[in-house]
Amino acid sequence: MTTEPLRKEIFIECRPETLFSFFIDPDKMVRWIGRHILLEPKVSGKYRIDIDGENIALGEYKEIIHNEKIVMTWGWEGSDIMPPGSSAVEFLLIPQSNGTLLKLIHHDIPEEKVSSNNDGWTHYMDRLKRLSQGESIGEDPWSKNTQKKEQS
Repeated sequence: MTTEPLRKEIFIECRPETLFSFFIDPDKMVRWIGRHILLEPKVSGKYRIDIDGENIALGEYKEIIHNEKIVMTWGWEGSDIMPPGSSAVEFLLIPQSNGTLLKLIHHDIPEEKVSSNNDGWTHYMDRLKRLSQGESIGEDPWSKNTQKKEQS
């Protein structure tokens, strides 16, 4: 059983094109989420985000509008509850006078995964905000395999 989409918003003091690059460049993405990233940033292109060696998000890009929108399927390798491709995440980049409003909408999350997805996206959106605003954020503490649950 799935729930209403999970929605999150965060204002980031950077241009949409700066923020967009953190979703399509694996060298930039790995600085805010996971420890190993493989990306094919094109429609139908695959991605693999290794969070901590055990929790690995897999899916594909469904829609890419440069500097405006990214839609990806989402799920976890080896998960029966939320397998790869079973949900979808939309990232909307809305320009504002002094930055970008980032809206996340995660569809089709199984009810038992809502809390962990909420926690995961809160954690990663904060890291993305700080990084894209030029802050040095260091290695993701969740990438050290100290947290054994599926993150987001």
